[in-house]
Amino acid sequence: MVKKESQKKEVVTREYTINLHKRCHKTSFKKKAPKAVKQIREFASKAMGTKDVRLDVKLNKVLWSKGIRNIPHRLRIVISRRRNDDEDAKEEMYSFISVADDQATKGKGTLLVQDA
Repeated sequence: MVKKESQKKEVVTREYTINLHKRCHKTSFKKKAPKAVKQIREFASKAMGTKDVRLDVKLNKVLWSKGIRNIPHRLRIVISRRRNDDEDAKEEMYSFISVADDQATKGKGTLLVQDA
């Protein structure tokens, strides 16, 4: 059995579906897209166990594509835990979030992505 400590230090990539509609419900219009970004960061932090979370530019474009008010209801994202190459970094790992190529969400759960 693998300990939790060693699991959190492992380099891994997973694909998730995140329901932004329920996470940004009852949020005023002008705060929806910024709140969606914060919710994605929080989700990735919990899922990967890292405090340092970085967003891809394409993910930001997809979130803001319909404006500040109309965010996508569901989003398929790829979260990868990577080693931090900085010498003076506080944490040894960080999470990098990008948009999945296939945005179909029906019947798809969490997938482990094989790195090529």
